[in-house]
Amino acid sequence: MGLRAYGVAVLTATVALWLMSGTQRERSLLSGAVPQPLRTLEAEVAARPADPAVLAALAEAYLEAHQPGLAVALVEGASLNARSDVRLQHVFSRALVDEGRNVAALAAEKDVVSACRPLTEAAVAPAGCDSTLFAAAVRRAGILGELVSLGVEDTQANPEEAKIAYQNATREARVMVQ
Repeated sequence: MGLRAYGVAVLTATVALWLMSGTQRERSLLSGAVPQPLRTLEAEVAARPADPAVLAALAEAYLEAHQPGLAVALVEGASLNARSDVRLQHVFSRALVDEGRNVAALAAEKDVVSACRPLTEAAVAPAGCDSTLFAAAVRRAGILGELVSLGVEDTQANPEEAKIAYQNATREARVMVQ
């Protein structure tokens, strides 16, 4: 009788393990349905992994899908040549902010500002630098500088301090001469 009970117990455990380990389909890293443009961008990155414009577009799409971790991983896994592109660095900074890494985001944004600074002197700037990117980078670097000075590492975890830093960074004074 003991051998029979042991055999039934082993058989039951084997069947239970088999049922628990049943086949499962692959799950998408993105919640919900994956939009077709995102799939197209992923295919383009697979075909041209060193193209910074395509990498920046995919990172931006990940950010729009509320997946900053995927955008950070994409940029950090890119080649050094692609990572030196100012547009990709600008998107990377935004992804770091969304990840709650303001100090690293400030460093990335300062790199963009310093790379595009020749625009202010009518000198030759790296490819991708234009006045719009430069203005956005200067504005974001100012906001991030205020956040870091207030000790805010994660903007979403500290919304009150983030609001104060934003107001301090965007405050403008106007002087009128009479």
